[in-house]
Amino acid sequence: MAIEVFNRREIKYMLTDADREALLSIIGTYMESDAFNKNGKPYTICNLYLDTDADELIRKSLEKPAFKEKIRLRSYGKAALTDKVFLESKKKFDGIVNKRRTNFVLQDAYRYFEDGTIPESPAVKMNRQVLSEIDYIMHFYPLKPRVYISYDRWAFFEKGNSDFRLTIDTNIQTRRTDLHLESPVYGTQLLQNGQWLMEAKAYKAFPLWFVRFLSSRNIYSTSFSKYGTEYKRFITVK
Repeated sequence: MAIEVFNRREIKYMLTDADREALLSIIGTYMESDAFNKNGKPYTICNLYLDTDADELIRKSLEKPAFKEKIRLRSYGKAALTDKVFLESKKKFDGIVNKRRTNFVLQDAYRYFEDGTIPESPAVKMNRQVLSEIDYIMHFYPLKPRVYISYDRWAFFEKGNSDFRLTIDTNIQTRRTDLHLESPVYGTQLLQNGQWLMEAKAYKAFPLWFVRFLSSRNIYSTSFSKYGTEYKRFITVK
């Protein structure tokens, strides 16, 4: 989870309970569990997605342009104000996702969002190149926290091939109030019971065993987006 810059394809699939159990029954042959999935349990990811007051970024993303981008602040579980978090940009062009991130102290991130102050904190080592790129986007729109999205994740890496990764997310919760990563993990559920969001991530081709698994279960890719789904629900009920 410490990688700051990478490029890859990310393909999403919606699994049933039966699909997930079938995958878990064979996955140990090919993949290793992420170290953060201690004792087979998921780890929690919390995000603040940044956007304009008019939600320009997510509205443009839902139009399925050739290029789209998102900015988010991420913590692993509920954070304290003095904890390290990650400010990330996620861009997608021609099917390839480019993700860039830099470290922040949470309270410094909040101040940055409020007045643009970039900290000189010795508490974390910041990637100044990435921060410069994000800072340009932050001021071009301008952006501020708009949505909280959290979820529980199981992650796997293929044995002998760190290029291929699988993640399975559940308990996806969203809210548009209390936009703080130090607050408790709670919100409105985004998925129905028995649904699991799987994402396959690789720069190169997916391994043959995985392709065969998808075929055997008649599992097809989906364009599901956590933030996009939340936004469509938000504009429907507001």
